[in-house]
Amino acid sequence: MKTAIHLVSFDVPGNASAIAPVLAETAQLAEEAGIASLSLMDHYLQIGGMGLGDVDAPMLEGYTTLGFLAAHTRSLQLHLLVTGTTYRHPGLLAKIVSTLDVLSGGRATLGLGAAWYEREHHALGVPFPPLTERFERLEETLQIVRQMWSEETGPYDGEHYQLAETLNSPQPLSRPHPPILIGGGGEKKTLRLVAKYADAWNIMGDLDTVRRKTEVLREHCDREGRDFDSLTKTLMHLGAPPSDAASTDAFLKDMEGYAALGFEEVHLMPFGPDPRPVVQYVGEHVVPRLATL
Repeated sequence: MKTAIHLVSFDVPGNASAIAPVLAETAQLAEEAGIASLSLMDHYLQIGGMGLGDVDAPMLEGYTTLGFLAAHTRSLQLHLLVTGTTYRHPGLLAKIVSTLDVLSGGRATLGLGAAWYEREHHALGVPFPPLTERFERLEETLQIVRQMWSEETGPYDGEHYQLAETLNSPQPLSRPHPPILIGGGGEKKTLRLVAKYADAWNIMGDLDTVRRKTEVLREHCDREGRDFDSLTKTLMHLGAPPSDAASTDAFLKDMEGYAALGFEEVHLMPFGPDPRPVVQYVGEHVVPRLATL
């Protein structure tokens, strides 16, 4: 299994001027440690809970931050886990991810989800449609980005989005396009979209829950005529990252079950104010052992 780092806090020691150097060093440490990818949350406000502080804690705009990290790294795959479909017009989103991919040398992934954080939408005046409509918009977004990352430059006429021309120059360097990852475990809607449109899937949950979701996804793949094994399966680890020998052994034992289900990558979340010690420990004690699973 590969190791990924998912950054969820920008409340680093010091004031706002300390954020950039801490992020740059964190990304460089991750790269040196053999960590495969670095992802961020896509939020306007901090979500609170999990020791992350209140909603007024520092939160950076996701794609701007990824562009900064791209300039400080050479091999990390970069993405938001997951981009809220309501936060950016899909045509613009395809352009943003294309730009990240070109400037990073082909290291962008597009993570997508239906969005859920109502408060931040209202706070900044961004429309927050009902859940059914958000999923409709998510599917249209998937169709639009795939069209913009193809040779098709004609119009797109959906229920929620209408594009007169799907021109996108330059196209991404990644071929056939940046990987599309869908996050979530909704059995009727989300997993159907994974089977139909995604290159990768991210899920969180205990082993029994993930096993059940995996079987539901397999059924959707069968209905869509999709090769289940062609999907890259990734896991979000909700607990604290390993920090000593005992927690490392327990974590790796736990990961054996997910690896047996076909999961290829696990995202670890540093919860504290400074992610650098976590990345250093994970790189030294977790990455090489996880790679053997």
